Amino acid sequence: MNTAQDHPEASSDLPIVVLASSSPRRREMLANAGVTHRVHPAAIDDGELVPGHATNADQWVVALAYLKAISSSRTIDDADIEGQMVIIGADTVCVQDGMIIGQPDDRDHAREIINHMSGSTHEVLTGVAILDPRTGKRDLFVDRSIVTVGNIPKDEIESYLDTELWRGKAGAYNITERLAAGWPITFTGDETSIVGLPLSRVIDRVGSFYLN
Repeated sequence: MNTAQDHPEASSDLPIVVLASSSPRRREMLANAGVTHRVHPAAIDDGELVPGHATNADQWVVALAYLKAISSSRTIDDADIEGQMVIIGADTVCVQDGMIIGQPDDRDHAREIINHMSGSTHEVLTGVAILDPRTGKRDLFVDRSIVTVGNIPKDEIESYLDTELWRGKAGAYNITERLAAGWPITFTGDETSIVGLPLSRVIDRVGSFYLN
């Protein structure tokens, strides 16, 4: 069953939001929610990082989110910090059969991921780090969703791979695009979180960041 949280209206009282990502999907979600934001992408390539054997998925995804927020904070001059400002770092991974799945390396890797997900269920974890660039105060959390994918015909997978829409996406897919394309997907959780940013929770926690 698909479930999604209602997304609150963004408040004009929110701190200034700096997104530590150039992801068009995350930017679009913030813009659609009325959240005025700036973009200062993190200067790290998380594709070059791999989790250690003792690292669980929750720790990994929130650590990546925090690394992005810290990296972004170092690109901001003190003179550019205005009033109450927070940096948001986010990262998304899929977890299936205990294995952490990030972005595919290439077409063959994307095919392998999608074939493995076809006809099965996986988790989607999005880690979020909210950081004050002046004081270092932080709020870290992980949002979890469950996604079930029906059987996808091989020729449909190959047609999808031809589009290259799998590039740069955790688990090699964007759920909103794939639902619109008619893929047999159901989920429990927040669709925006599966896309890459749990919008309701982010807005709530940014709004209360300086109150806690």
